[in-house]
Amino acid sequence: MRAVILHDGKLSVGEVPLPEPGRGQIRLKVTRTGICGSDLHVRLDAEPSADVAAEVGYPDFVRSSHHVVMGHEFTGTVDAYGPGCRRRWKPGQAVVSLPLIKHGDDVHMTGMSSHAPGGYAEYLLVSEAATMPVPDGLHPDLAALTEPLAVAYHAVRRGDVAKDDTAVVIGCGPIGLAVILMLKAAGIRRVVASDFSGPRRDLARTCGADVVVDPAVQSPWDVLGDDKRLVTEATALYGAGIDAMDALQRIPGVPWWTVMRAGQRFGAGPRGAAVFECVGVPGVIEDIVTHAPFRSRIVVVGVCMQPDTFRPTMASNKEVDLRFSFCYDPAEFRDTLHMVARRRIDPRPLITGVVGLDGVPEAFDLLAKADKHAKILVKP
Repeated sequence: MRAVILHDGKLSVGEVPLPEPGRGQIRLKVTRTGICGSDLHVRLDAEPSADVAAEVGYPDFVRSSHHVVMGHEFTGTVDAYGPGCRRRWKPGQAVVSLPLIKHGDDVHMTGMSSHAPGGYAEYLLVSEAATMPVPDGLHPDLAALTEPLAVAYHAVRRGDVAKDDTAVVIGCGPIGLAVILMLKAAGIRRVVASDFSGPRRDLARTCGADVVVDPAVQSPWDVLGDDKRLVTEATALYGAGIDAMDALQRIPGVPWWTVMRAGQRFGAGPRGAAVFECVGVPGVIEDIVTHAPFRSRIVVVGVCMQPDTFRPTMASNKEVDLRFSFCYDPAEFRDTLHMVARRRIDPRPLITGVVGLDGVPEAFDLLAKADKHAKILVKP
């Protein structure tokens, strides 16, 4: 079969053996695969990610010396079963799968290891247990977006965002746009988005952002001033506590501290914004910690490949929560697929191009410019 092979930072289209499904595995005929930002990073500099993966217990992550077929955002149709399968679906059934595959007791990351070739190919293998049927009528273009949208869904859940919270999305690349879609699907009333790119700001509006700013012209933090619940000065935070004590002490026979604790359990008191860092370059976390309102929840979704620093004392003084989001769980993946199928979200604006296998190298170059395009799909 034909596939796109990564080796030493170069992408080439060539012939590779047709994969044969092993125990518990299904061979899929690939219909669509999305090009992910992490693929762009890995192509140019795989070693930092491979080193971290090895430190956390996965030593088989792609390295520049390996020959790897990437592509972990995919959908396809059932082509053949290996031994030991339940054969839950007929040949030709459209499915998606978690990009993880078991070879015996070993688990490998599909598209990120030479042990698990991915979706930049005509066929690939998946674990039957990690596979889910695509609801009838859902176009392959949209089914292929399940994986990146599930990343955004998990990130939004990590942010503990209430409907009346202000959410701020820093960076409107593919993952930032997906976070905007998921925030609006969750009913968040006010979403502020920020990006230097005009085309990406336009996409943010299309995806539902309520306020979109060019940070070269206006700080995204400046537009939060009309939300009186947000505290941006230390004296305002301290003063709010004194004012609350004064008011509660005027209630006869009621311990002010008891009422204050009860109010806090129901969300009373200062509450920060939910901020989603979707850029992944050094310095962005420090900038957000410095400028976000007090008691904000900062969810780091962007993947920064270089060491970075921020001032812990600033984060401590402002009592911000710094959270990191990486992937999703199987239920979130399944929920995302059905949100798309039921049209709770419309991810079509994310798709800015479709190419064949021969067009993948050029598509990588276009996406590296980080301006016009959001998500380019591969149609083998």
